[in-house]
Order: sequence, then C-alpha cells, then structure tokens
Amino acid sequence: MKRVLHWIGGLAALIVLAAVIAADVAYTVLRSTVPSPSGALAIAGLSAPVEVVRDREAVPHIFAQTTDDLFCALGFLHAQERLWQMELTRRAGQGRLSEIFGDRTFSTDVFLRTLDLYGHAERSQAVLSPAILKSLEAYARGVNAFIDRKTGLLEPRLPPEFLLLRHEPEPWRVADSLVTAKMMALNLSTNLNHEMMRLALAAEGLTSAEIEDLLPRDTTEAAPPLPELASLYPLQRQGGRQKHAAHAPVEDFIGGGASNNWVVSGKRTRSGRPLLANDPHLRLTAPSTWYLAHLALERPEAATINVVGATLAGVPLVLLGRTNTLAWGFTNTGPDVQDVFIEKINPDDPKLYLAPDGWRPFVTEPMAITVKGAGVRTLERRRTRHGPVLPGSYRNLDGLLGPGYVAALQWTALTDDDTTISAGVFDPGIRGIRDYMDRMRQYVVPMQSMVLADVDGNIGMIAPGRVPVRDPANKVAGRAPVPGWDATFDWKGYLRFEDLPRVENPPAGAIGTANARIVGPDYPHHLTYDWETEYRQQRIKELVLDRNGHDVASMRAAQADVLSLGFARLKPLMIAAARRAGSADPGVLDRLDRWDATMRADLVEPLIFMAWERETVRAVYRDDLGGAFDRFFSSRALALTRLLEGRATSRDWCDDRSTPSRETCDDVIAGALKTAMAELDKLYGADLTRWRWGPAHFAAGEHRPFGLVPGIASFFNVEVPSPGDAYTLNRGMVEFGEEPPFANRGGSTYRAIYDFADLDRSLYIQTTGQSGNPFSPYYRSFAERWAKVEYIELATSRDVIAKATLGTWNLTPQ
Repeated sequence: MKRVLHWIGGLAALIVLAAVIAADVAYTVLRSTVPSPSGALAIAGLSAPVEVVRDREAVPHIFAQTTDDLFCALGFLHAQERLWQMELTRRAGQGRLSEIFGDRTFSTDVFLRTLDLYGHAERSQAVLSPAILKSLEAYARGVNAFIDRKTGLLEPRLPPEFLLLRHEPEPWRVADSLVTAKMMALNLSTNLNHEMMRLALAAEGLTSAEIEDLLPRDTTEAAPPLPELASLYPLQRQGGRQKHAAHAPVEDFIGGGASNNWVVSGKRTRSGRPLLANDPHLRLTAPSTWYLAHLALERPEAATINVVGATLAGVPLVLLGRTNTLAWGFTNTGPDVQDVFIEKINPDDPKLYLAPDGWRPFVTEPMAITVKGAGVRTLERRRTRHGPVLPGSYRNLDGLLGPGYVAALQWTALTDDDTTISAGVFDPGIRGIRDYMDRMRQYVVPMQSMVLADVDGNIGMIAPGRVPVRDPANKVAGRAPVPGWDATFDWKGYLRFEDLPRVENPPAGAIGTANARIVGPDYPHHLTYDWETEYRQQRIKELVLDRNGHDVASMRAAQADVLSLGFARLKPLMIAAARRAGSADPGVLDRLDRWDATMRADLVEPLIFMAWERETVRAVYRDDLGGAFDRFFSSRALALTRLLEGRATSRDWCDDRSTPSRETCDDVIAGALKTAMAELDKLYGADLTRWRWGPAHFAAGEHRPFGLVPGIASFFNVEVPSPGDAYTLNRGMVEFGEEPPFANRGGSTYRAIYDFADLDRSLYIQTTGQSGNPFSPYYRSFAERWAKVEYIELATSRDVIAKATLGTWNLTPQ
C-alpha cells in the first residue's frame, strides 16, 4: 500500500511539474508576442525608406517623404500594437463577431448586420476621390505587411488574443477602415437611445408630461409639447421589470460619447498666443481607444510638416491633434440625425408596409450569420423607405409595439455617399482655420463641435455634418419614434453647409463646448432638443471663458476640475428633505453639508452622496417605471433637482404605488440615505472614515473578451482609482445597474493641451498605454498618470527624439 501511495505521489508530482512547465512555456510564448521596438521590413508600395522611432513612452515618430508612405507606416504600427482591437471593431461592423465568440454575440451581429454598416462602407468607396482611395490602400498595405510578415523560429506572428482564441485575421481592406469610422459614428450618435427611452416610458403608460419630468431639458430653448406617443401608434406594456443583460455588447457600440473642448485667443493668454484644450469622453476600454503618434512629412529643401496627436487604430487619421500651424479638438454635438419610424404591416400581406401613398413591399434579403459551434443561421433583413427594420429583440421592440408594427431606423450614416473620411486625411496644404473649415464640406457623420486655432492667432469653431430638416408640423421633432405612414414626419432634406454652426474670431476671444447647446436663440435651424445638461458647460464658462491670463497651468487645472455642479445644486435639497424627515443620521448629513461637492478621489463624501443618489433614484422612480426602470437607472441629478424644487408635478413621484400609504419625498429620501449607508457598510466596512471615492470609482478599462473571464480579468483589464462624476469636467460615468455600481465606466479617454507659444511643449495623455498587448510594459504605462491628470510631451525634432528612444524600425520599398 505504501508503495502504491509513493507511486501515486510521484505521479502527482510529475503531473504538477508538467503543468508548471506547460504554463511556463505558454507564458513564454505569449510574452514573445510583444513586438520588438526595433526591426526592418520591406513593404510593397513604399516609394522610399521610412523610419519609425519609438520614444521612451513607446510613441512612434514616423519620418517619410510622402503622405501615403506615412499612412502605410501608420497601418503597420496600428497592426503591430492594436491588431486585436482593429479586428474586433471591423468584425463588429461586419456583423461577424459570432464567428469567434459563438452564440453570446449573435444578437449583436443580428443588429449590426441589419444596419448593413459594412455594405454602406463598401459602396461608399465609389464616391471617394482617387487620392483618398490611394491613401486608404497605402494604409491597408501597411496593416497587411504586419499580418503577412515572415517571423523568426520562435516568434508568434499574431497578438496573444489570436493565439488564445485560435483565430486568424483576414487581410485588411479599404472597407475595413471605412466601417471603423462608421462604428465610431454609431458610438457617438446618441439620439437612438433618447428615442428608445421615451418609447419604453410611453409603453409603461407614462404621459408626455411625465416623460418630461423624467428626462428634463436644462435649457431656455422652447420646445413644443411632446405628443402622446400612444396616440400615434399602439403600444403595450412590458409586463413587469425587464432586466437588461449586463455587459450586453451591442450597448457598448451605441451612443456613448461626450467631451469637453475650449480655445482661447492670444488676447486672453499670458503668452499672447492661442491655447486649445480637448478631452473626448468615451467608454473606458483596455487598450485605450486612442493611439498617440507623430507623423513627419520630410520634404526636400522645405521644412518638415508635422502632425501629432491621437489616432484611431483602423484608420489613417490623426483625429485630434495639431500640425506646425493648426490645432483642432472635437466634442460630440449630438444633433438629431437618427429617427425611428414605426411601420404598419399589412394585416393581409406581411410583405407590405404602409406608406403615405399606400402599401409598399419591404425590400428583403437574406443574412447568413455563422455562429461558432452552431453553424450558419439565415435570417431576413427588411428595409422600408426610411431604412432597415430593427430586430424585434432590440430594446424589446417586440414587447413595446402593438402587434403588426415594426420599427425602422433612418440615420445619416446609412448612406452610400459618406465622404467623412476624406475630411480627416492629412493634407499638407491645410494651414489655418479657414482651410480646415472648408475641408469639412466633405464631413457627413458624426457631427462634431470642432474648436480650432492657428499660428496666425485665429480661433474658431465649426460643427460640420449632415443634419436633417424636419417639417414644422412635426411636433415630435426627433425626440421619439414617429409613424412611418405619415409624410409629416419624413425628412425634408438636409441643412446646407453654410447653415451649420460656425464662428471665427469671436469678440469674446474664447470658445468652449461640452455637448450642451452650442447655438444661441437667434440660430434659425433645429439641431436637437436633447442637449446635454449645462453643468460642464457652466464650469467651462467659470474656469475658462470668464477669465483672462490663461496659460498651460490654467488649462490643466480646468481639465482636472472635479467640482460637480450637478451635485452642488442637488445636495442642499436632499439634505433639507432628509432633515425634515427627522429619521436620517444627523452626523452624516452634517458631513455632507460641509462638503463642497468636489468629487475628489481621496474623499469619502462623494461616495456617500453618490450611493445616496443611487438609492433615491431607485426609491422614487422604480415603482412608476416598471419595465423601463433598469435603463433609466443612472445618475439623475437634474430630474431629482426639479422634483425637489417643486417643478416636476405631473404625478406624485415619491409616493410608492405598491403600498397603501402615501409616502412623502422627505421620508423617501431619508430612507434612501439609510439604505445607502447600510450598502456601503457592507461593501467597504463599518468605519466610514476609511471609505474613499477613488477606489470605489476605479476607472474600469475593460478588455474584450478576456476582461470578462474570472481569474484572468485583472491581467487584461486596466483599473486605477479615479475622481469625478457625470457632471465634472474630469468626467467619470457610473452605471448604477452594473456591478460594482460606482466604477468609472466612461470618461476623458484623451487629454491634450496645444500651446501656440511653443507647440512642441504641448501636452498629451490617454487612458492606458500605447501597446494593446497585455504582456507589454506599455500596456498600462499611462494609467496612473492619466488618473492624476498628468501628461507627456511629444517632440517633433529628430535631435530631441533621439535623446531617449526605445528603438527604430526601418521600412523599405520591396
């Protein structure tokens, strides 16, 4: 028996040893997927040698003699550092995620294939100029040069995600770059979410006045009362609470963008030269959305032209950045460029739908979606005169609309003449803000509020994009779905380029935008009624637009600002209500009363108040919203402020309809504080002096898909304590319905300050690091500095760059 036990023990030891060796070998193989900072490669199509120097932050500096050679090298670098990110984006745009991930992404593929983004991208190639197509082809050659390169004996050809999932990428095509741009447009197009939210609320029986209480506008702009949606088309209740799936992939692709930007002229700065600052807000991911780069066009007997800033893997563009003479920064304008049309199906022939001139046939075609492990599933895609018919499963449309009705989406991106990418391709001839503005004639979607500055001291703003014109009789005005059979609701064309918002050298000498209303009361055209709340815009006014003597330090201070005007306005109202109830902890209320509403990472008060607001939203609105509550469940400072100021009067919101007694707002809010404190006690321990906002509000840079896998998620995700909330300039979005509930899931994914006193001293940072490979030391090298609102500089001089480099790649013609 003892001999048998010794034998079993020896076998077990061998098994453990073999497992350790296998794990070590696997780690070594995966670690070897990190690309070398130095090397050489011959690439077909290059016109001359290209040099790529990586500085100590792993930011590439590309030196080439033609723009197309620059784009080819950028394609190579994007593939080298971000190929998995690129693959996920194009697969999403193609509606082919399920070929890799199986059934879990099938509904996402159905939705995105229904939109036919990739088809529109392919067909849009026909309207691009030969020069732009040539540039896109050069970029694709660079990507494919990395994919197809010869590797050493023990050198993996692809990043670790491809090896772990046993997936091979297809060659990169021009259409892949175009669909990457369309996926960004989808992410920044917010109107679909607004319309679907109002539809869900109306289906729960809420009136238009009640919907206005829930989704109030914080603007002086007069809007017509929203018609009762149930009078326009039949609706049905969802039948109880419908919990939406956490981490539903399709939700991450739609309507997640915001941003801040501002520019001040030399008369408002210490140096007498303009300053421009920008920080776009997107969902936090690992790796970051952005990849920093410097492109240097070296010309014989002429000065080098530099373009520096944030690139997006998949496209040959510096989307946000500066040249030697010009700087630009974007925020999402958020115009109403999406409309959901409710289409009535012929009860006698389901192949027909009702139009103003009678019954018309749906345009149909099959969609074959390959699902890993389940084969090919064939579905039918239908289109009406407005656009694609959305899947009935999307946002529970089948459960919201009456029988015999479907929803079709009209959106400015769903066209075959999208020339947006032409507006962004680097053109050495663009020197000043006028040149840049004129180039934006080619811009279609997503509409952005672009602030500009140039070396001649000019500043400006333009918001280009295709904006639909609506009939004045259309009182819905883009806020909710409309009947597709009534021509009143049809688009009547688009605004002319000359009619779009635009300003040059305003007398104030400063411009700032933060997704709030960008036009004054005298602007004659309708853009949207769903502007962001004014909190961040007001803070920009206080810190930037109303002050003089600006320098880089004042720009940094504004980008780092964490005063929450939303909470500053709401806090005294909630404290007063809780005190009137008499049952809330006076010590906690006193602590919150002394708090200045700054969402600093090192404070406890932001955590207490955010938890209190969360429980207040739940206690006040859940019984009223039924199946629509889960998607409503987020920070609602403006709605609560209006409620406690006595301006939300369409119903008694604080009374719980599920109980026989009548609850007051004071009692509900006091009870919410007690619930919140108990929840925090459970999460962080009984000693509230040890609680801190930063660790609870950690920036959740999530890797897809391995950031969702228990046991290895922490290796792939990039997480760091962070400050801010939805209403601070240093933004940090929370999603109350997710776990953990206070994590920062969306914020400033890129920060830049461009200083025309010395453009090489401009400042840059993004959320994670340059590499998309988790085994690289540059995968998360920016994260802690980003959270502290620190920056790096990016030199353009060869001599300065050469002082601290990681290595050099030499790319030569094949």
